[in-house]
Amino acid sequence: MTTTTAARAPTTTGRTTAAPDPTADPGRRRVSARVRILLWLLLVMALALAAVAMTTRSFLLRDVDNRINRLLTQETGEFANFEERGGDPRTGRPFTDADRLLTVFLERQYPDADEELMGLVGRPGAGPRQIRQPHDLPVALPLHKDPAARRHVFDSSESSGVLQRPRGEIRWAKVTVAQPGRAPDAAFVVAFHPERERARVDSVFHTLLVISGAALLLTVGIAWGVAGRILAPVRVVRAAAAQLTEQDLTRRIPVHGHDDIAALAETFNGMLDRLERAFAAQREFVDDAGHELRTPITIVRGHLELMGDDPAEREETVRLVTDELDRMSRIVEDLLLLAKAERPDFVSPEPVQVAELTADVYVKARTLGERDWQLAEVADLAAELDPQRITQAMVQLAQNAVQHTITGQTIRIGSRAEGTDLELYVADSGPGVQPQDAEVIFERFRRGTARRGTRGSGAGLGLAIVKAIAEGHRGRVRLHGTPGGGATFALVLHTPRAPEGDSP
Repeated sequence: MTTTTAARAPTTTGRTTAAPDPTADPGRRRVSARVRILLWLLLVMALALAAVAMTTRSFLLRDVDNRINRLLTQETGEFANFEERGGDPRTGRPFTDADRLLTVFLERQYPDADEELMGLVGRPGAGPRQIRQPHDLPVALPLHKDPAARRHVFDSSESSGVLQRPRGEIRWAKVTVAQPGRAPDAAFVVAFHPERERARVDSVFHTLLVISGAALLLTVGIAWGVAGRILAPVRVVRAAAAQLTEQDLTRRIPVHGHDDIAALAETFNGMLDRLERAFAAQREFVDDAGHELRTPITIVRGHLELMGDDPAEREETVRLVTDELDRMSRIVEDLLLLAKAERPDFVSPEPVQVAELTADVYVKARTLGERDWQLAEVADLAAELDPQRITQAMVQLAQNAVQHTITGQTIRIGSRAEGTDLELYVADSGPGVQPQDAEVIFERFRRGTARRGTRGSGAGLGLAIVKAIAEGHRGRVRLHGTPGGGATFALVLHTPRAPEGDSP
């Protein structure tokens, strides 16, 4: 179609230099993600293990209290039952003397190691006399050696309680012995010293703390290695990002596995692919633009330097210079248009009657040259598209067809629906497009072999603009031969159909 320009070599690359590490900050030391993960893990695990140890200690202490309460209840219940139903082994009759009742009962009991069983006989307000078993207790101050504590228990109106002493707590319960016709002057007392039970609980608690600490250290060591393996791809990403430069975007990250880290590496590699293509396109675009603009500038400068004083020569020079400046202006406008094609507002779709749009394009194209213009067919439907951009693309295709046909040759313009797609086309009857040119003529500043063996006058941006407009409508440009000879260029648009009656 449009004339060929040999592809120029890409910009020469200089020596690759590593980019500065974006994470380097000489004024502030950074804590690595690995250390932060481990610190959080250490904190959470320490809190969890401490909570487990404290909860276990609480349960064990509650079990100790429950066991003591059951023991006190059991002992007092046994004494009450013995008092009610028991008999003196000497007489075989019920007990009538409190001392004898307490002595016989205590002789038959086997207390626990931290338990005291005793009888207290006396008058309230006076120090009671005690009856006890010969039983040694591994406590600092047992009840039978503490007169003040015995008096407090004997005088208490409660049947059970807790006595707090500087030398150890006592949990106690008692059963008063009723004497016929007078106030009770005797009592059976059960006293329990919980220090050793609680000491065992504390020992278990301390053991749990030691085990938890060892487990915490072991877990942190394992987590350090695991975190290192998990974060290794992240460090590779960081190192790759630090080594990237505008001249070298070829580095990629190896992807292993199918987890989130692998997805991150794939995403980063995809980003690098896009950056590499963008930089390559930018370099090629700048090279091509500089090449295309250099020619008219050279022509203008050469004519101005050689311009003499002859009025006819000056007039011819001005005409040539003006023509080159106009061509430069068209190139700049096309470049600006292509740059705008990267923006999301490049096209502004609206409901359009395709038949009316096709007819308008046909009327405008007829003024481009003396050709046999034909309106082949029209699609009678409404679609969401940008009428100005579509008109611009179709007129460009029509202009391209005029350049590659001669006076009187046929150029057909039309539109049709193909399934869910909309196709707007321009078909000429010229020499057609060479197969080797079909893939390159839509690139910027690339022109295929002229179909009449000559070079076109354009800069090679027209078909690139057509392609950008089609892609802005989520479509494409399709090229195929025209039956009987020639080329057909079609915009195949994936545009939503507008509801009937919405179009202007």
